[in-house]
Amino acid sequence: MAYKIKASDCTACGACEAECPNNAISFKKGAYAINADMCTECKGQFSSPQCASVCPADCCVPA
Repeated sequence: MAYKIKASDCTACGACEAECPNNAISFKKGAYAINADMCTECKGQFSSPQCASVCPADCCVPA
């Protein structure tokens, strides 16, 4: 399973992109998006998904 970004809530701050250890987050159509094929939910690297931990808008959520 992967995380997703609720585009309607995304403020395009970029905090999530900088924290993703898998480079799974990119800027598209005015908001950030997570490539589900690259997202590991940070399992094996961190105790929780890094995008969700730094997102000020709480828009990084489980898919």
